[in-house]
Amino acid sequence: MLLGVDLSGANLLAATMSNADLSDANLTDANMTDANMTGADLSGADLIGTTLCKANLFTASLSHADLSGADLSGTELTDASLAGANPSGARLIGARLIKTRLDAANLSGANLRGAATAA
Repeated sequence: MLLGVDLSGANLLAATMSNADLSDANLTDANMTDANMTGADLSGADLIGTTLCKANLFTASLSHADLSGADLSGTELTDASLAGANPSGARLIGARLIKTRLDAANLSGANLRGAATAA
């Protein structure tokens, strides 16, 4: 369990953290490119400026997480929850947002070009 851990600026390139509890963690400016975070709990986490390009966040919970300015280009977010999250200004270019919960998420300024979405 990594609840509330401080991993700010960490290099977690291609890390495997499936089903990890990272709720309320500080991951500001971390590099999580190609990370496998299937089913991870990142609710309330601080992901400001974090690079999550091509990460696998299938069924992950990012509820109430701060993703402002994060790069989630090409990220798998199918069946994930971003309910109440703040991905304002985030890059979601080519991300998969199939059945992703976005209720009350702040998407202002987010770049969703080429993102796959479906209810």
